[in-house]
Amino acid sequence: MSDRKLNVLMCGTGEYTTGWTGSGASKSDKKIGVVALTLFDLRRLGKVDKLGMVGTTGGKFPAIRQHLADNIGKVYKDMDTAFDAFPEGDVIDPEAYKDAINKLSPGDAVVIFTPDSTHFPIALYAIERGIHVLVTKPAVQLLSHHSELVAAARKHNVVCFVEHHKRFDPVYSDAKARAATLGEFNFFSAWMSQPKSQLETFRAWAGKDSDISYYLSSHHIDIHCWIMQGRAVPTRVTASAATGIATSEPYNCVPQTEDTITLLVDWQSLSSSKHKGTAVYTASWTAPLKSGVHSAQHWYYMAEKGEINVDQAHRGYDIVNDETGKAWYNPFYMKYSPSESGHFDGQRGYGYVSIEKFIDAARSVNAGLTQPADYDGHGLPTIANTILTTAILNAGRISLDEKRPVTIKHENDQWILQ
Repeated sequence: MSDRKLNVLMCGTGEYTTGWTGSGASKSDKKIGVVALTLFDLRRLGKVDKLGMVGTTGGKFPAIRQHLADNIGKVYKDMDTAFDAFPEGDVIDPEAYKDAINKLSPGDAVVIFTPDSTHFPIALYAIERGIHVLVTKPAVQLLSHHSELVAAARKHNVVCFVEHHKRFDPVYSDAKARAATLGEFNFFSAWMSQPKSQLETFRAWAGKDSDISYYLSSHHIDIHCWIMQGRAVPTRVTASAATGIATSEPYNCVPQTEDTITLLVDWQSLSSSKHKGTAVYTASWTAPLKSGVHSAQHWYYMAEKGEINVDQAHRGYDIVNDETGKAWYNPFYMKYSPSESGHFDGQRGYGYVSIEKFIDAARSVNAGLTQPADYDGHGLPTIANTILTTAILNAGRISLDEKRPVTIKHENDQWILQ
């Protein structure tokens, strides 16, 4: 590995990046964020050099800097929380990302955690300037945009990963390996939900710029597509939605906001014409407030020779507090308690690993040790490896809007929707 450290620009200043929301520190399981904390630690460990952060509202940065200094800088030993901010001053600029990316050099990287509808323009702008890209899920909202990013990343020879961190959850990756031994796929069912309070956190874009299927079901759809890679393909999507909670008091989201979205997807085996499978993916952001978990998440996989049941909300580990009652925690995702020496100690959490894998890939390509295309064969969530996740999500949105099933086809080396 070359000694050249990676300069990284964080796009987005919200909960996942900083743990800071419009109303103050996040009350979810991401109180000090994931992205900035991970990159500060990777800088401490010598993999990352300069860090920048770009949002749309410069006026937020003093509060964000204070929040990061108080909750990261003063909590962990040797942790430098410095970064360059864009836009500077009390300015609102939806295109500030362009100025910030223009200051980078080819071989630098951007990490995009912004509202779903903005992923495509930011990622494309970066790729076209020779910048490596890590974009949160869903990569994009349109299948055509996903195909464009695949082509652009190839043309400019950069690493482009989608931040599907569930692939690095030890239970999910183990289940993926075991599923390969169970023969032809038959049935998959996934449920993922977050409490209604998230409608406050996401009020700025919920229902307007994206929906709960894109935001949450993207996790389990990607896991299922990963399990099925090279073995089966989705062929048809029919969607159904429940409504009425998000659009009522006290949330008052825009009229088109769905509460819960279910996608029914037909799958076709690639090795046997007679083997067809069914998948049901459901996501909701109107789950109860005091269920004891932030993200309810479980799935069931049945195949020719066996089945897999995964409950990643209740991991045999619960804590009761007099004030708040019973809660199930997920220590495999991020560990926020410091090490014995007082340093950050969460390097094994799959939220951290997911970002580090991208940083390592970008540095390896910069050093000439690997090519971006090499990672398509590694089971990593590259932009090329995640196209069917976008195909299913986009088809689901069309199905809801047009009240009809949508077909997924592969023609002339392109995936298309009909």
